[in-house]
Amino acid sequence: MITPRRALKALVPLLIAVPLLAVPGVAQAKSCSDPAAGLTVEELRLTASLPAGGPAVGPELVRQAGFDRLVADFGRRLCATHSRWNARHLAETAGNDLWRTAVDRAQGRRPELGTLDRYDDRPLYWARLQMSKALRQWTPSFKLDAAARADIMTRFDLGARGLDDVKFPIGGKVKRVLMSGFDPFTLDGAGIRIGNPSGASALQLDGKLLQTADGPAIVQTVSFPVVWGYFDTGIVEKAFGTALADTRRRPDLIMTVSQGRPGRFDVERWAGAWRGGFPDNNNVSVVGQVPPAPGWPQPADQFIETTLPYQQMVGTTGAYPVQFNQSFCVWPDSTKPGTGTAVCRTDAPKPGEIAASGGGGNYLSNESMYRSNRVRVGLGIDLPGGHLHTPVLGTATAPGDITDDAFVARRKAIADQVVALVTTAAGATGSTAATNTLPQLTDATTSVRDVLGTVLN
Repeated sequence: MITPRRALKALVPLLIAVPLLAVPGVAQAKSCSDPAAGLTVEELRLTASLPAGGPAVGPELVRQAGFDRLVADFGRRLCATHSRWNARHLAETAGNDLWRTAVDRAQGRRPELGTLDRYDDRPLYWARLQMSKALRQWTPSFKLDAAARADIMTRFDLGARGLDDVKFPIGGKVKRVLMSGFDPFTLDGAGIRIGNPSGASALQLDGKLLQTADGPAIVQTVSFPVVWGYFDTGIVEKAFGTALADTRRRPDLIMTVSQGRPGRFDVERWAGAWRGGFPDNNNVSVVGQVPPAPGWPQPADQFIETTLPYQQMVGTTGAYPVQFNQSFCVWPDSTKPGTGTAVCRTDAPKPGEIAASGGGGNYLSNESMYRSNRVRVGLGIDLPGGHLHTPVLGTATAPGDITDDAFVARRKAIADQVVALVTTAAGATGSTAATNTLPQLTDATTSVRDVLGTVLN
């Protein structure tokens, strides 16, 4: 039986297992903070500054967006919490408030919040880490075991990623679209100032009513972590599976979105059931088959094909070209996956072939498409679903800058085109894979690098 409670419980082990590391981080109230408590690698980056020096980048982005007051208020309220029940309520409320504040600021409803460009997704990421760090180092005045703390942290995290905020109307007069973006990633060294245009796009679209060619559509969005362990514990299924299983409010279209190749959008044809091991935001690498998600249907498909209306999406004009990417890769010996050189093609996978990568690679972007559509297929639901890769955003030009006009303009152009592409897809929900006409395919073999380019997440 599929229940949100089971999916929530599945996230608890991840939040318990943190590295036994400790360095000074964002200042917390001395009365309730243990600076020796272990932090995740992501949280440890809160002290990281640019090579040129200056303030720590994450907290500075939080300050410039006006989220520092929200973070500080959370710390004060946490110190004043005297029961587990109150702590759980505070965590849920604070997570939801952070998400709603980020969405409202992104969509122009909070102009008083900070001086940073409103399209910037990075303050949400870093504020979330400041608050999770406060929870992890919190020394409550009452007994709190590791499992209870992890439960509290899970409740905060789900809210701060928008998973508690997915609310669709009942009925068929308005179409329903569920979309996901991602956190920033590759944050070590100078990468500390990186953002993710898919996360920025999610903030622009959450709760938005789009006027499409086939009537109005309401969009709900969530933001996924770039962490293998979260995917192991079912966060994708928690978001998409819960929505798909709701027969009264089921989405009419699902779309995962992530950052992909330079200079172009890609509608990916195939998602593959393989993890390639690129390090995540906690510097963890995982290689092998995408594992099952307990409590959800688990069809054993090595590849899952998009059902998005890609022809209409490819025809959507904007600052960047949009392509339909048909590449995928298989292992040369299906009895020994993970060995040998992957064979990449653009026709279609054959029965018995084992996935080495989907068109979007073998990182968490590919896995977000695979997992969300594995649930769709497993539940026997026929609706448009698939993945969109955005162009690479890059960073500010000067090595010591966290933003500049060109960076701001690129992010806005990408996010605005995502809005246009989602509008197009929602307006063409009757034109799924069954009515798409594939162009002439080839069976040319090429290298993984040539086919997959620089797609990561």
